[in-house]
Amino acid sequence: MVGGQPHQGEPVLVELGALTGETRPLATERGGSAVELRGLTKTYGAEPVVDAIDAAIRPGEFFSLLGPSGSGKTTTLMMIAGFVTADAGALLVDGRDVAAVPPQRRGFGMVFQNYAIFPHMNVFENIAFPLRARGVRRQELGERVAWALDLVRLAGYGERLPRQLSGGQQQRVAIARAIVFHPKVVLMDEPLGALDKNLRYEMQVEIKEIQQRLNMTVIYVTHDQEEAMNLSDRIAILNRGRIEQQGEPRAVYERPINRFVGQFLGEANLLEGRIESIGDGEATLRMGDGATFRARTQLRTAPQAPATLFVRPEKLSIATDGSASPAGDPATNRATGRVRRAAFLGSRLRCAVQLGEGTVVAIDVPNAGALRVPVAGETVSLAWPVADSLILPA
Repeated sequence: MVGGQPHQGEPVLVELGALTGETRPLATERGGSAVELRGLTKTYGAEPVVDAIDAAIRPGEFFSLLGPSGSGKTTTLMMIAGFVTADAGALLVDGRDVAAVPPQRRGFGMVFQNYAIFPHMNVFENIAFPLRARGVRRQELGERVAWALDLVRLAGYGERLPRQLSGGQQQRVAIARAIVFHPKVVLMDEPLGALDKNLRYEMQVEIKEIQQRLNMTVIYVTHDQEEAMNLSDRIAILNRGRIEQQGEPRAVYERPINRFVGQFLGEANLLEGRIESIGDGEATLRMGDGATFRARTQLRTAPQAPATLFVRPEKLSIATDGSASPAGDPATNRATGRVRRAAFLGSRLRCAVQLGEGTVVAIDVPNAGALRVPVAGETVSLAWPVADSLILPA
């Protein structure tokens, strides 16, 4: 322990009641708890690291805190765990405020990025540790550990030491230890960050399957956008200690509330201009070179106000013969530009096309059929649906 907080290398987890020597009953019913954050705040010096955030996490939900480094997501998770004391706000679990409850009494499971498993204990003893801390009888303990090993596909690995395991296997041990006592809430702090890309995806699938099978409430911290979208029922996007937007992954991806969310959650084209007309949930944006594009909007703003048109690269189509879309189609924006560069990325082709005097847009073209790669300097036509465009505040 350092300064009253758990050191990253120490497996001092919230499920480990041995910190006080107490024994606690195991959860016998599967199913997650509801977790609610009400104005949760943490300040270091004069700077709020977590600034009065609110979130209501449903029982059995997979809820991710997503944001860049320094956005407050890990501090939020540590306040939920009890390792960091909130300066203000309430933390409710099934309607009961647990902000004053010490971490070892909250009954949460937790998985850290660096595994935090005991190097001197074999796999069986690592997983059994929280059960022994609760005074579980030997027969039940063995059954619980066997169940957890089977769940994470490590049956037969009980006698191995951590140094005899791969990174993915060690992370499975950490997950098994966090769920072996059937906690209603499991907290995960970037648990897959140390794994390579392919293994990380496999572990995402396994974590999601385990969460759904046990109907656990999972609160998951990550800075990986694809990971959050793949795993989550809902996502909260954090920036500078505040939640910018929360919702289902597709809704947040397709309809970001502002530029930060649009740029952080995937690639985004952001075209700057001024509102020419607005009404009936749609606006026309005039660019500096005189080009106009239409997009959906919920903004209430006056003509000539600055604004930004948002569209994802995969929503645009590109053609060298002017056939990107039928001319005059009222549901489609059209533009002509010059190819700046084109890159083959395996599953897709990424093109950068300059429109007018300097605006550059990215277009993703799926690698399907006889894909022709445009060459730099070539003139191309672009098209994208008005329904896939969105007006954001400037």
